[in-house]
Amino acid sequence: MTLWTPGGEHPVDPPPAETAPESAPETAPELTPELTPEEAAQLSAMQTEMDEVRQQLLAAPASVVIANHAMGIYELAAIHLTAEHPGLPEAVLAIDALSALLEGLEGRLGEPEATLREALTHLKAGYLEVRNRTDGAAEPR
Repeated sequence: MTLWTPGGEHPVDPPPAETAPESAPETAPELTPELTPEEAAQLSAMQTEMDEVRQQLLAAPASVVIANHAMGIYELAAIHLTAEHPGLPEAVLAIDALSALLEGLEGRLGEPEATLREALTHLKAGYLEVRNRTDGAAEPR
């Protein structure tokens, strides 16, 4: 599993269990294979990086992180609309997702909300333009 942040995709490890469940067998198989020193160092560096990313996310207001994800949905729709062979069904799904997000969080996203609403309006207009240009004949992906 990964976590998308403004700095890129980062792998996400589940939080370590504080105690083993009482029902766990005493001879549970090892969950991770033996690592070479280089692999162990790389794993440690990745865990440190993830801790830093988690701290950055904790420091950022949730509205900013959510708005950033909403822009990712916008970009997804735009990619499908501007592809050589537009993926109209995929674009519609992304447009509907962005619309649902904005409707569900109306008034709670702060300053980015107006920009996101304008972006949604542009996506809808772009969809209609592409649909009319292709007569809706784009093959579903």
